Amino acid sequence: MDELLGSSCPCGSDESYRVCCGPFHRGESQARSAEELMRSRYSAFAHGDADYLFRTWHPRTRPDDVTIDPRITWTGLEVIDSVAGGPDDDRGEVEFKAFFESAGRADSLHERSRFERRAGRWFYLDAREDL
Repeated sequence: MDELLGSSCPCGSDESYRVCCGPFHRGESQARSAEELMRSRYSAFAHGDADYLFRTWHPRTRPDDVTIDPRITWTGLEVIDSVAGGPDDDRGEVEFKAFFESAGRADSLHERSRFERRAGRWFYLDAREDL
């Protein structure tokens, strides 16, 4: 992962991975909003960081094990809508499209994710994909 630190961040910001989502993945800081957590989770999928995905998944809804399919290449992220999920909220929702390639075919995932803050930290709760 060190070779990726200077590259642009997969979450779509204009920042490098080193200063954008890298600090979250390395445990140096916490997401300040539901959207920031969603973007950092997308970057974790793109970088193959299953440990970060597990750590940021709400304990009530997370699976026993989180794995990342190595046959999927994540190619882009478009945030469509964000509801609540700010510094004064305990819940939030983020709708997005995540673009990927698998088996040489381009595809996308359209999802509205729900997030919950516990003890000052944001966690991914669950998602609705029937949009």
